Amino acid sequence: MSALAVMTLVSSCGEIKRGAYASGTDAVFCDDGFRNILDEEIQAFEFNYKDAHIVPFYMSEQACIDSLLADNCQSIIITRDLTKEERSHIKSQNKRIVRAQPIAVDAVAMIVNKDNPVGALSMDEIGKILRGEIKRWDQLAGNDTTAIKVVFDAEGSSTVSYMRDTFLPEGKKISDYIKAYAQKNNSEVFDVVKRDPDALGIISVSWLGNDLSVAKTVPIEQRMEDYANENDSINTDLTTEVNIIKVSNPNQDNDFSPVAYKPYQLYINSGEYPLFRKVWMISTASNSTMLHSFYTFVTGFVGQKIIIKSGIMPYHVNSRVVELVK
Repeated sequence: MSALAVMTLVSSCGEIKRGAYASGTDAVFCDDGFRNILDEEIQAFEFNYKDAHIVPFYMSEQACIDSLLADNCQSIIITRDLTKEERSHIKSQNKRIVRAQPIAVDAVAMIVNKDNPVGALSMDEIGKILRGEIKRWDQLAGNDTTAIKVVFDAEGSSTVSYMRDTFLPEGKKISDYIKAYAQKNNSEVFDVVKRDPDALGIISVSWLGNDLSVAKTVPIEQRMEDYANENDSINTDLTTEVNIIKVSNPNQDNDFSPVAYKPYQLYINSGEYPLFRKVWMISTASNSTMLHSFYTFVTGFVGQKIIIKSGIMPYHVNSRVVELVK
């Protein structure tokens, strides 16, 4: 007997009426960790609304926020909500209303080269690596005495901020403890780990799922039919080009269980994989604009279904477990 987790999407946002505020050209600023998702959201939206054109700009999370505050853009995708002070600034200085919704639950994945023998880490061990208390691979597994080379995406990214806030004392930076190697984007992190057996890559799990890559080989018309289906199973395959580290988090809430989990959607949804965070879409666009139509699309049913294919969890989802008896 096996269990299959099935998700049902739930959204309060209705469909956009064809032609209603879904034309024109505008930009969305997005943390690079979610490039794969936004690219597919844009292609699906533009397929539905032929006169709409979204131009994505990929940058660090802080750059996205700074651009929104300066009114240089009106739509961003990041991993936190705006603060009360940021909302007040936008209202008083830009004369705009902020709309913000979580659109996904992302996981931060730890990846290593295929030749690296380390297969699992605890939250405590990850913290010690980032604080420079564990410096060599042989302190974890095997006989490799070379230094652990921690590789992130760009400085100021949401991934760097998340790991800093999760594992370091308040006010401290990762560079206060170790030399971490910043790349231009998540794709470069992936490539470094594929080449370098001493690298420990830290990356959004949305870059590791195979389902969205496979989906993109299918004509957009067929993909849109699939996105319209009401149910989908949580069974996204993760890449085999690198090794994905299992992560454990022994604590009082789980009776100090040493069981480690990979960042599969089921374990992200249950919270058993511990490195997760919300993804937010934030818009200051007015109702009668194409950008607001895109915000409605991404937070609605089809937009959430696309996120399933990325390997992370759509935010508006109910899951249930169905027992299948062979």
